[in-house]
Amino acid sequence: MRYAIFVCGPAGAGKTTLCTSLITHLRASKRSGNLFNLDPAANQESFEYRPSIDIRELITLDDAMTHLHFGPNGALMYCFEYLMDHLDWLDEEVGDYDSDFLIIDCPGQIELYTHHAILPTLMQHFQQKGIRTCGVYLLESQFMEDRYKYFAGVLSAMSAMVNLAVPWINIMSKMDLITPSTTKGRNGMRSRKDITRYLEADTYLLSDDTPESRSNPKFHALNEALARLIEDHPLVSFLPLDLTDTDSLETILSHIDYTLQYGEDEEPKEPQDMDEGDFPDETG
Repeated sequence: MRYAIFVCGPAGAGKTTLCTSLITHLRASKRSGNLFNLDPAANQESFEYRPSIDIRELITLDDAMTHLHFGPNGALMYCFEYLMDHLDWLDEEVGDYDSDFLIIDCPGQIELYTHHAILPTLMQHFQQKGIRTCGVYLLESQFMEDRYKYFAGVLSAMSAMVNLAVPWINIMSKMDLITPSTTKGRNGMRSRKDITRYLEADTYLLSDDTPESRSNPKFHALNEALARLIEDHPLVSFLPLDLTDTDSLETILSHIDYTLQYGEDEEPKEPQDMDEGDFPDETG
């Protein structure tokens, strides 16, 4: 059985770093993990591991911008449309990997996840090939600095979950930059109780009384409407990721394993026979 993990999220959320850490952890655990770069604009220097599959071998963002005179966003969409027109290339590349984790590093343009049909179609293609597929969406901890920015991130994660329609995990990355103590971290000081409210997408954070809501009733009404939307569709919660803590990464991987039902189709190993000669002779 083959497995694919699409690592999604906005630019700067730590997608490539997570991909690298997952591969390192898998290999240290005697499991096989391979990197699939799905970003046609990626810089080679950003990869610690050379991608086993790389969309840039088919087309690059520079190709589309130079030859078709597209801007960056238009060129990115063209690259993905070109990929979808050449799925035979993808099938040939993916066909070399059996019983492996394919960790797919996606671009940071969130419109690919929230409302375009390209990634959902690509994920369906993987599933039709018998590859168990899940999505991982990263939101970085600096979003916790501003409740309105945070809930914009929650809504983007929810939109991606609905659009992509595969088993899904949301991750709050860079939690090492949040300090739950009296020492101020780079992304702010938070109590453990406060952090939990953000990880659980507590809508009271949005509807709490604020100077903005008191001065602008329409602003308050909008917040209440968004809070009701999130409460009516309680899809989003986050797992905290601190890559300085091995246990944190292990927790993320265990959730991925559970989501993908990793290992459930493996044949059980027969127990070792107790016949003479199967075990070392301890008598002499």
